[in-house]
Amino acid sequence: MTEKKNGTTEFNPPPLYPETFKLFGIEFAPRFIPLERRMQTVATLWWLLSLLLGGLVTSILMAVLFFWTRFWYVPVAYLTWMVYDLDTCNRGGRTGWIVDFVRGWRIWKHYRNFFPVKLIKTAELDRNQNYLLGSHPHGVLCSGAFSCFATDGAGFSTLFPGIVPHLLTLEGNFWMPGFREMLLGGGCGAATKRGMEALLGKPGGHASVLVVGGAPESLNSDKDKIKLVINRRKGFIKLALRFGVDLVPTFSFGEAHVYNLIPNPEGSMIRRVQDYLQNIVGFAPVLFTGRGIFQYNFGIVPRRTPLTVVVGAPITVEKVANPSVEEIANLHAKYVEELTALYNKYNPVYGDTNVELVIT
Repeated sequence: MTEKKNGTTEFNPPPLYPETFKLFGIEFAPRFIPLERRMQTVATLWWLLSLLLGGLVTSILMAVLFFWTRFWYVPVAYLTWMVYDLDTCNRGGRTGWIVDFVRGWRIWKHYRNFFPVKLIKTAELDRNQNYLLGSHPHGVLCSGAFSCFATDGAGFSTLFPGIVPHLLTLEGNFWMPGFREMLLGGGCGAATKRGMEALLGKPGGHASVLVVGGAPESLNSDKDKIKLVINRRKGFIKLALRFGVDLVPTFSFGEAHVYNLIPNPEGSMIRRVQDYLQNIVGFAPVLFTGRGIFQYNFGIVPRRTPLTVVVGAPITVEKVANPSVEEIANLHAKYVEELTALYNKYNPVYGDTNVELVIT
């Protein structure tokens, strides 16, 4: 990977591959393609299965070790550690060599090259300050944000030396045995008030990355619109004011098209069920289709859609111990204005001019 003068990270694009073939209307991958391309698919599938099944598989493994082997002490020790460590996600997450080690895994380079993912820097970030980055849009699984901010696969440490990114996610993800260790190893933290306060209050050199729209944003399935859920999201604005940390808008172009979502317009039965579950448990199942491992028509593997994550310029925020409603509203409006300007500037370059940005 090399760093360009304009602040982009450059990946090695895969060579041209043999043509696919169809059987019974299903488009299959070529039988003979370079190992690197296979490794990209394996890396992406591993990440996906870790996310969807990591907690379940680890739990089953621990149960097998406890009940049917003489290594019963392994699950006992891990469960004890997990209970002791459960609140780490709300205390700023992991730090030190373990984070550098996990973020530097070679598998993340293959994962980046699968889409591929590119990280664009538009302005410098001071390593002596903390920042609160807003990541948009959520998409189905935040593929671009994960690659850029929870791993070093896209070269964050090269573009922003001295700054450690912390991707914020649901606290419930840190309750899943096994999978939680990968998240914490990547520097992730909980998207809770306590978790964000712990990170924003650290000495300079930390960038908290919040996917502002959250789970509700992942339900938007319009192909010609990217609907951002942001008008009611003002808690992060208040935290930025309280801690005096600059806000940085970021946009992941291509994120909304990694998967095909089952149509769920407002008022439909599917959407009503999703909204109900969202209100009850905090998230709703997203009905999507991707591709398979050896065929391209259906499956849960993401599609090879180029993802470009553009990091905007910091919005200066003055510290206010007890911000008023008006101060929060003014900064929120400024943030939306800068985010919209970022989209309008870079969408013709990295996105699709036929796709409209809608702020809701």
